[in-house]
Amino acid sequence: MRIRPATAAVFLATVLSATVNPASAQAASSDTTFSKVVVNAGEDIVLGLTTRKTITIAWTVQDPDGVAASWAYLWHGPNTDDADGILPTYPPAGKCTVSSTDRTTSICKVSFAVDAARDVDDNDLAGTWKVLAEAQDVNDDWTAVDVVTTVRIKRYAKVTVNASPEPVKKGKSITVTGKLTRANWESGTYTGYEGRPVQLQFRKKGSTTYTTLKTITSGRKGALKTTTKAGTDGYFRFRFTGTTTTGPATAAGDFVDVR
Repeated sequence: MRIRPATAAVFLATVLSATVNPASAQAASSDTTFSKVVVNAGEDIVLGLTTRKTITIAWTVQDPDGVAASWAYLWHGPNTDDADGILPTYPPAGKCTVSSTDRTTSICKVSFAVDAARDVDDNDLAGTWKVLAEAQDVNDDWTAVDVVTTVRIKRYAKVTVNASPEPVKKGKSITVTGKLTRANWESGTYTGYEGRPVQLQFRKKGSTTYTTLKTITSGRKGALKTTTKAGTDGYFRFRFTGTTTTGPATAAGDFVDVR
């Protein structure tokens, strides 16, 4: 059975009484088109264990007969029939404003709350989600497009750093340790992220710019450890740039006094 917003039944009660595949309806020379679809202002959606966010989907829908209603929502999985995730669970109707210059064009948006503790309980949900958009024209014809754009939902990451000894003599070795972890939605804890490239960066005292000294790989349970030579007073930090399933993370700089 095709997944459909609960509110769609209000708008399309007559049409939905017949079983129609929305993708087929689109293929049958539909005049309705969707464009300028943007999710979360174009940013990835990064969720920790208890993150709560308001997500907005904005889009433009055009139909020569005029648009009566339109809505959109996120889904995850191989196809809409086998989707293993939908956001929001009960999608609301989009709020659409008819363009003042083109009465056949409506600019729409819908906002909904995402609660990590409630909405994501499987780590496999991290990655690419699709956006499905639907619309009903003033003649009660409707069109659905399963994938009008995509967005990534990622697991929140953390990274720590500690540089020692402090103070240290110039030219001596400094050992920098830390740990890379990420939200495990299934266990409700932050767990080590192994085998990931992490940058060791340094900022000289008085400067505002960090420079990458080297890139290392996180070890067992996300452990980080490397050495470098003491040159001048400054701050060391680890920086993880993220992956397709996990957000970026940067540690606060750890100051080392070089004497």
